[in-house]
Amino acid sequence: MERLTLDEPLPERLRAGVVALGNFDGFHLGHQAVVNRAVARGHHERRPVIVATFDPHPVRLFKPDVPPFKLTSLDQRQRLFAHAGADAMLVFRFDKELASTTAEEFVAGLLGDRIGAAAVVTGDDFTFGKGRGGNVETLKSLGLRSGIAAEAIAPVLLDGQRISSGRVREALEAGDPGCATRLLSRPFAVEATVERGDGRGHELGCPTANVRLGEYQRPAYGIYAVHVRLDDDREYPGVASLGVRPTFEPPEELLEANLFGFDGDLYGRTIEIALHAYIRPERKFDDLPALAAQMQEDAAEARKLLALPQ
Repeated sequence: MERLTLDEPLPERLRAGVVALGNFDGFHLGHQAVVNRAVARGHHERRPVIVATFDPHPVRLFKPDVPPFKLTSLDQRQRLFAHAGADAMLVFRFDKELASTTAEEFVAGLLGDRIGAAAVVTGDDFTFGKGRGGNVETLKSLGLRSGIAAEAIAPVLLDGQRISSGRVREALEAGDPGCATRLLSRPFAVEATVERGDGRGHELGCPTANVRLGEYQRPAYGIYAVHVRLDDDREYPGVASLGVRPTFEPPEELLEANLFGFDGDLYGRTIEIALHAYIRPERKFDDLPALAAQMQEDAAEARKLLALPQ
């Protein structure tokens, strides 16, 4: 799948396409409904399908001091969009210039002239343009003037409530990765480069791959049963600690995963750690033997939760 920006003209073969338009951070079931409709329409009309997303998230521009909240990286979104059947991902760079673009300029100038969209599909709560002055009705009326058909997809509900990225974040903060999985249709996963640590895991008989959370949403600190996908697509079950390692000084926030059955060097490689189940909160131990014993118990519990042989 191609990743595009508006720094270069859109390839001619992708013009006159169907554009799924939204932020799509998390790509939860509601987002999937929008993209699935765009893909279906594209196939029916024999048009290319582009998923347009924004980076950074608009909130980051208007509220730069808010804590990290991202649910997916651009690389993760690109893979998810490709799996959904889209032909390309278009990344709108959300900066002051784009934020000051009026609804009329966005539709006629960007969607019409720059992208050449034939149709646009959004969620029913989509807003755009300076001061969020445009909504789905604005999009439909402005699109009509520019020859762009626009449609909005009804919200997807789970347990009678609208699925949203906010609900996913709340579930993660509450230490409920199972709920997040239901909303996303897959486990929440952190993708990052493995860093060299202080070797504590090796000392305790439980070597770990250590990554930083960066701009990702912080789930509840604690111990998780996980699956880890390597950059060669091999996947390993495991157990991971997410938090500030209160037993050691100074505190340092890390996601540390022990991969069951893996023996090798992961330093400098990109891995993806998917949180499947929450085992317990993190806590401080009086000594290393007590911590080592607890780590063995955590590993056994993770194997149980992942339905692995003990």
